Amino acid sequence: MPVAIIINPISGAARPDVARARAQLALSVVDTHGDPAEVFVTERPGHARELAKAAAARGVRLVIAWGGDGTINEVASALAFDETPLAIVPAGSGNGLARELGVNMRPERAIGEALRAEPQPLDVGEIDGRLFVNIAGIGLDAYVASRFNAPGNPRRGLLGYAALTARALLRYEAARYRITISGGLIEVRAVLVTIANSAQFGNGARIAPGARVDDGQLDLVVVEERSRLATLSQLPRLFNGTAARIPGCTIRRIQTATIEADQPMTFHVDGEPVSSGSRLRVRVHPGALRVCVKPHT
Repeated sequence: MPVAIIINPISGAARPDVARARAQLALSVVDTHGDPAEVFVTERPGHARELAKAAAARGVRLVIAWGGDGTINEVASALAFDETPLAIVPAGSGNGLARELGVNMRPERAIGEALRAEPQPLDVGEIDGRLFVNIAGIGLDAYVASRFNAPGNPRRGLLGYAALTARALLRYEAARYRITISGGLIEVRAVLVTIANSAQFGNGARIAPGARVDDGQLDLVVVEERSRLATLSQLPRLFNGTAARIPGCTIRRIQTATIEADQPMTFHVDGEPVSSGSRLRVRVHPGALRVCVKPHT
């Protein structure tokens, strides 16, 4: 059975001409393993989802997504609730899910380990009908994502994202939310409302240190806006595993939630911004995706 490799040629601020080199490397590694390979290069947003769905329908044994969190989201969304497993070659600005799963950052190693791995179940989150496998959120991170992904944004990659985040921390206005979970109603003015399947945004920023991708739950992280100076002073906690100690931060395990605001909300799924209405429904789909990664030792 063949292996399908779907390559985003511009992920991680790469030049479009790297597509050929990525394709040749992928073919070489898969061929060495003894599998037939199909390589596809994405041409537009949504293309990776179409390619993955078609590959699964053809009966490939594995779909490898080579790109950033957005590419992985598209492929994972196509493979969710299907038997065809996903593998990841990380090539984005943050690589949140890949880092959480311990995927090797060297492409040839990531591909080789995926080809030898047994599929493992991974939970999938859903917000307003959109699936996510790493992080979804409303608030500051969605605000930054919408500007990072804007057609007119000239700065890509980690440095571009960091610059946008720094400006947003000074300009962003927190909104009020009403969040209904099984334990009751939360009313809060928040700078972040994050729904985490895995623990981190990417690059080691761990917003939900206790989150697990296979526990059948999501972590709802709410960071209340107390003062912007206080928010700025607590940012280092994202990188030392103590986000739960940020003043005004609460973390709850959920399976479903409803989030409401007085105005339409922009949220993101794995870094991709989505404009929506004033009411969002959230739920988890336990074990809805199969992934091939090297088991943790």
